[in-house]
Amino acid sequence: MLTKTVHVGTMSEAQTSDEPIVVLGEIFSDHRGLITSLNDFRFPGVERVYFIHHPNPGIIRGWHGHQFERKWFYCVRGAFRMGFVRPDDWENPSPDLEPYFVELTDKESKIVCVPPGYANCLKAHEPNSVLMVLSGVTYPECLEDSWRYPTSMWWRE
Repeated sequence: MLTKTVHVGTMSEAQTSDEPIVVLGEIFSDHRGLITSLNDFRFPGVERVYFIHHPNPGIIRGWHGHQFERKWFYCVRGAFRMGFVRPDDWENPSPDLEPYFVELTDKESKIVCVPPGYANCLKAHEPNSVLMVLSGVTYPECLEDSWRYPTSMWWRE
């Protein structure tokens, strides 16, 4: 099975794209410490924020999708491999779909912007990794548009 790489783009591209896009941030370091920023990221459409604490790198979390929810992913601690796929049929998707994959780490400041209509899956590379997730819908709305698929469906190491 083939896989796709997530494109690096601008915030304006991320707001209109129908594919996942990475928006790069900045890291500043001196003797006082470190500042990681996403100065080009804008928050219109964000309805909630939550954190996924992933203690065990041996566990793969997903696939979990939403037809109508836009999401943004940012690694706060550790490192993750994330996959994204657009189901061709939400009730019975093809196992032959080509997922996108991206690596996120707390050593790089970048946010992955995922439009509605994708399922995602993730695996931590380090114990106790933490992922910040921003969502374009409220929690009750999310529950009404929740689709789960077997981890083995599209995951590739």
